[in-house]
Amino acid sequence: MTQTKGKIGVTTENIFPVIKKFLYSDHEIFLRELVANAVDATQKLKAIAGKGEFKGELGNTTISIEADEKKHILSITDRGIGMTAEEIDKYINQIAFSSAGEFLEKYKDQLDSIIGHFGLGFYSAFMVSKKVEIESLSYKDGSKAVKWSCNGSPEFSMQECKKQERGTKITLYLDDESKEFATKQKIEELLNKYCKFMPVKIAFGKETEWKDGKTVETDKDKIINDSEPLWAKTPSDIKDEDYLNFYRKLYPMKEDPLFWIHLNVDYPFNLTGILYFPKIKDRMDVSKNRIQLYCNQMFVTDSVENIVPEFLTLLYGVIDSPDIPLNVSRSYLQADSNVKKISTYITKKVADRLEEIAKEKKEEFESKWDNLKLFIEYGMLTDEKFCERAMKFALFKTTEGKYLSYADFGKLIEKEQKDKDKKVVYLYATDAIAQYQWITAAKDKGYYVLLMDSQLDAHFVNLLESKIKDSKFARVDSDSIENLILKQDSKKPEMQEGEELDLECAFAAVLPEEGRYNLVAENMGETAAPMFITQNEFMRRYKEMSALGGGLNFYGEMPDSYTIKLNIENPLVKKIIQEKDMATSEKNKDLMAQIANAQDAIALINKDKEGKKDEDIPQEMKDKEEKLNSTINSLREEKRELMREFGRKNTLLKQITDLALLSNGMLKGKQLSEFVSRSLNLLQ
Repeated sequence: MTQTKGKIGVTTENIFPVIKKFLYSDHEIFLRELVANAVDATQKLKAIAGKGEFKGELGNTTISIEADEKKHILSITDRGIGMTAEEIDKYINQIAFSSAGEFLEKYKDQLDSIIGHFGLGFYSAFMVSKKVEIESLSYKDGSKAVKWSCNGSPEFSMQECKKQERGTKITLYLDDESKEFATKQKIEELLNKYCKFMPVKIAFGKETEWKDGKTVETDKDKIINDSEPLWAKTPSDIKDEDYLNFYRKLYPMKEDPLFWIHLNVDYPFNLTGILYFPKIKDRMDVSKNRIQLYCNQMFVTDSVENIVPEFLTLLYGVIDSPDIPLNVSRSYLQADSNVKKISTYITKKVADRLEEIAKEKKEEFESKWDNLKLFIEYGMLTDEKFCERAMKFALFKTTEGKYLSYADFGKLIEKEQKDKDKKVVYLYATDAIAQYQWITAAKDKGYYVLLMDSQLDAHFVNLLESKIKDSKFARVDSDSIENLILKQDSKKPEMQEGEELDLECAFAAVLPEEGRYNLVAENMGETAAPMFITQNEFMRRYKEMSALGGGLNFYGEMPDSYTIKLNIENPLVKKIIQEKDMATSEKNKDLMAQIANAQDAIALINKDKEGKKDEDIPQEMKDKEEKLNSTINSLREEKRELMREFGRKNTLLKQITDLALLSNGMLKGKQLSEFVSRSLNLLQ
């Protein structure tokens, strides 16, 4: 044929700048697109041969990649279907007219792995090249080889050439900004990232061997990809060791997984893959880009949030589907009903697998629970359907290290741990060591305590309360054990008027300045501790949720609030009250008398004011009332200071307060040092 010149069929003269800047999110993706085209050409030839339309020998169909680092030239050569001059004109010169759609329709029974859809992949070459050449020879009998050339403008040239081998060679003359793409290191990096599982063998460079004390190249091509990855094989033909070896290949520096799920579905969509459950011990891995998404074994992305439910992004592995809708550059997902279906399917398969292990391999499931717990809780909190399934197989762990299903644990405690309101109280600890005394007190009562020490448990107990009928969750140190599971209404201790307020002032004087304290006098028995410091379950839980970013920031900004539970029946507390009375009674009585006199005077004024309008009340009377109120406030403050002074001076009061603080991990710094010195003095 004579040389042909023409203009590429585009609607704008500026198509190449658009391709170069905007079509692809990353310029390096050009190599993936060109190799994908070479794979398509090879797969098409195999499909035609399978249908009997190609009688020749397939021969070696390996795709070859060659680079000249000095001349900045890169070439990709396949031995696939090739193109005639007419096909180049149709599929190259007319941008976005892809041959893949037509071919798939004709050979859909023979081939389901054509990657290309848009006809734009080839033009990604111009993102890095100042000139691109195509040399191609079609498989069709009598075809003539043709060479196409373009320098990045809409103008091209096309003529016959001397290519002898069937297939296509794409040659890129890299521009000055893209010289790195001709280096061995960069090409190996990109091939490993994008092409390591493509379904046709890809060769780059030569194998090496150790000879005469040095590494030398051999004549054998170095195949850089695994064209038959594990996920594409039949699960029944795969051994456990194969799954583990594949995991180690994907994540060479990671600890072996707990177990895995092999996905294999062909209706109502095509999906294959392997998902691995990693060990998650202390905190969630904030890096969730561990699942790799492929389209017919071509790497697309490792950001799969749109196709995999959020909690499953903690898993590792691969997903491969030709039915996942991609954008034109195949670099990210598009919204589509199939995405939702696939997401639902994956969630179901994960739940099926977990339930299967929980039922059939109970001991194995229990042994792996500590590493699974965070993942399953995250799933239950973020995915309602998964939560419904997980309620059947999720486990509780007791502080004694026993594992029970939700149903079994509920049956175990439903009688002994039911309170006066007919609610079953689930006691739990978040730190078995720090909360040891509280756990022991609960066990002494015959109660069971759960260990809920993951970072999500503040949120999770709220979820469980909503899911488990007639239940209540209480942290074991949030109140005295009698009050945590209240069997009957407690009797308020008999105290003189104002006594509780006096004690609150006395104890407040020796408590840490940070935080708010509310003293409550209770009857707990002579043998119970003299004093407990507790946090309201509701407030503490929501502050913890706020700290985890639960959208409750106003709780996080509130100061810590504590309740001082003072056991009035304890001998030490009785002694403190006696010492208080001895030290303050005379002064206290005088202040109380003055307050009473002032209150009586105000009562007389109020009687005189009855039936009068404000303008009819003499100013003298108003001034007198205001002065009396001011006097009462001053006297009350003097009374509070009297009690605070007693608290600061009373050794026994400070000692039982510090013991309560110490048991809650709240005694620090100077107070802790003073407590130690005081304790030593008391022992002498």
